[in-house]
Amino acid sequence: MSSFRGKRKDEEEHASDGDSEGHAPPKKTAKRDSSDDSSDDIVVCEISKNRRVTVRNWNGKVIVDIREFYVKEGKQLPGKKGISLPMDQWNVLRSHVEEIDKVVNETA
Repeated sequence: MSSFRGKRKDEEEHASDGDSEGHAPPKKTAKRDSSDDSSDDIVVCEISKNRRVTVRNWNGKVIVDIREFYVKEGKQLPGKKGISLPMDQWNVLRSHVEEIDKVVNETA
């Protein structure tokens, strides 16, 4: 028996939100996440309808979180799909942005 886990139908429908070309550029905001008043999340950028970049404090450490969100009972909640980068990993990624852009432009 295979242990393959397929995508949920819900995830398939939203997986490509904002990925296609021709859409408006992502919204850039610096606001507190209003879904949880006790939260330290700061929404830095809304990449698409269901994806955002937040900076938050987790266990006393600053984390850059790139994640998909879903709506449940009228609230935007973080989903499983995403990545949380501690500052050391965020700095490594930042230092390679020009190299990544170069390869993306060569590939596109």
